[in-house]
Amino acid sequence: MLHVTAEGTRRDFLRQSAILGGLGVLGTWPRSLRGAAAPSEKIRLGFIGLGGQGNSNLGALMKYAVALCDVDTKRLGAAQARVLDKTKTRCATYSDYRKLLESKDVDAVVVSTPDHWHALITIDACQAGKHVYCEKPLTLTIAEGRAMVKAARKHKCIVQTGSQQRSDSKFRLACELVRNGKLGKIKTVKVGLAGVNFKGPAVPNSDPPAELDYDFWLGPAPKVPYNPKHVHYNFRFFWDYSGGQQTNWGAHHLDITQWALGMDESGPIEVEGKARYNANKWYEVPEWTHLVYKYANGVVVHCGQDFKMGATFEGEKGTLHVNRGKLEASDPDLLKQKFTDQDTRLYVSSNHHNNWLDCIRTGKLPICDVEIGHRSATVCHLGNLAVRTGRKITWDPAREEVVGDSEAAKMVSRPYRAPWKLPSL
Repeated sequence: MLHVTAEGTRRDFLRQSAILGGLGVLGTWPRSLRGAAAPSEKIRLGFIGLGGQGNSNLGALMKYAVALCDVDTKRLGAAQARVLDKTKTRCATYSDYRKLLESKDVDAVVVSTPDHWHALITIDACQAGKHVYCEKPLTLTIAEGRAMVKAARKHKCIVQTGSQQRSDSKFRLACELVRNGKLGKIKTVKVGLAGVNFKGPAVPNSDPPAELDYDFWLGPAPKVPYNPKHVHYNFRFFWDYSGGQQTNWGAHHLDITQWALGMDESGPIEVEGKARYNANKWYEVPEWTHLVYKYANGVVVHCGQDFKMGATFEGEKGTLHVNRGKLEASDPDLLKQKFTDQDTRLYVSSNHHNNWLDCIRTGKLPICDVEIGHRSATVCHLGNLAVRTGRKITWDPAREEVVGDSEAAKMVSRPYRAPWKLPSL
């Protein structure tokens, strides 16, 4: 899938080859290593988390479904009925993902839970020999991401991050234009995020509904009373479970920024910002932010709600804006530029889910491999560290450490509620 036509891409290819060579997976994996079916066989999928995005992933991959898991029995039952109606297959159902992972009938899993569960389930799945498609943002904390990478490499599992914009031709073309200097030297990138779509007002705490195993829903998060506006979709607006629109939409558009800048193995060296919060305290995350990231190559990235949704690259020769379904340039001729054999061409994927399945069959790394997902999530988390501490954060992307701020450094990880704990790898 990689087009090795220029020095930058040769470096990408050599990096991938080194990783895959270390895993012993150049070419097709033996069944004993892959834990999945041979290319001629159907890859059997388990789906963990069946809310909005979980149902979307289920719809895209339904013909592969053999098992379903959710802590909400209504959602679980509805998903089982949906698969039965469409495919005439009765999936096994589970309320505990660990039981699903024990099944010999499951080759790989799709994780679409709230963010605070992503790391544990992905790591447990890798330890069980299952490949993983995990929704974005990949993590709740920076430390979780590095643990997930280690688990994937140790257990030779293909882990795709659900940042599907990488499998869109407009985003790929935008990144290739930037990478190949068609805009000249990039000076500034402006990343626009959506506003908070929490529907107020807040409501009192109450008993959880009978269909929801609320203690399991909390899992490694702190034990707090149930509130109907803190779970399911709204989880993303509370720090114990997610990081607001900074990690929700930032995991898409900051990811594209990382790709365009050639920073998939690195990140910014500095970030500072300001935030505004909901006056009624309906939710915890900011309702508005303006973050300023600085990279070692001099590029400055502005991110927040004041900018056009998507990513706008400003270079010496003009500007380029990309968003879903949209690619625009200050000079339309920029979009007609022809690439040569000396230009860097990026990984081509036209379907994010199918790319993951293809990589399970071939042993190649997917277009948004766990390492890439971790690095992009890290950019999002660093922005939240800056607004939560109210200070400039200095970051060492090679060592993955906060420099000179012990309080912020502690926020790179977060304790889990017993008996849950992040495995030491």
